[in-house]
Amino acid sequence: MDTSRKRTVPGAQSIARAAHLLRLVTAGGEAGMPVADLARRADLTRPTTHRLLTALREEGLVDQDEHTGRWMPGPELYLMGSVAASRYDITAIARDIVRSLAVRTEESAFLSVRRGDETVCLLREEGSFPIRSFVLSEGVRFPLGVASAGLAILAFLPPHDVDAYFERHRGLGEEWGISHSEARLRVRLRETQERGYAINPGLIVEGSYGLGAAVFTREGHPQWALSLTGVQFRFGPDRLPELGRTLLAHAHQLTTRIAASR
Repeated sequence: MDTSRKRTVPGAQSIARAAHLLRLVTAGGEAGMPVADLARRADLTRPTTHRLLTALREEGLVDQDEHTGRWMPGPELYLMGSVAASRYDITAIARDIVRSLAVRTEESAFLSVRRGDETVCLLREEGSFPIRSFVLSEGVRFPLGVASAGLAILAFLPPHDVDAYFERHRGLGEEWGISHSEARLRVRLRETQERGYAINPGLIVEGSYGLGAAVFTREGHPQWALSLTGVQFRFGPDRLPELGRTLLAHAHQLTTRIAASR
């Protein structure tokens, strides 16, 4: 990204701040987020955050719950998203595959999409096993390399894109723990390439476990990922290989379907 050019565009900083807040608000989902949390995560003062949110509310892009004061996505975002969905959304052709993955494995299954340096969860299907992990839900974002979906996508990006990603995000280890330092992530990226799918053994939430497999565009770019999460004892060495094979088969099926539909 050409940051010098970005700084010279009039109003670019305000637009970037507002866009960042929109992403944070949507990440909060239906529950919404309080202004204090939004200000902290956006690294803005509370008055600045409130001023930007108020302006976005006037445009219908965010809304505020009159009882809790929490901020949540507004109606204009839904309308914009409906229009954009015809070009970018694959949930319609992926839903039955995600559901099949949940049924076959009895674990919670997800579809995530790469958006810049993050993954965003688009679909969640609950598995039948009664004990579940609630790391992911629709709208939740993680940096690439943190959750299993993002690790799977990052592993199959071109090496220069991976190098550039780490250059932009030197503080991953500080924010997400030493297991997400560049050195350790690069080891997991190599393991993911060799195995074909990524694993996340409780690195975000203790006691949970995740598997992720990349889904590719027609041109061969890793743009989406299917993933599974559950409680850790369900992902033991006796069961893990079969779960991995099932995940990869569903990811391949979705990749094939995307190529045929576009």
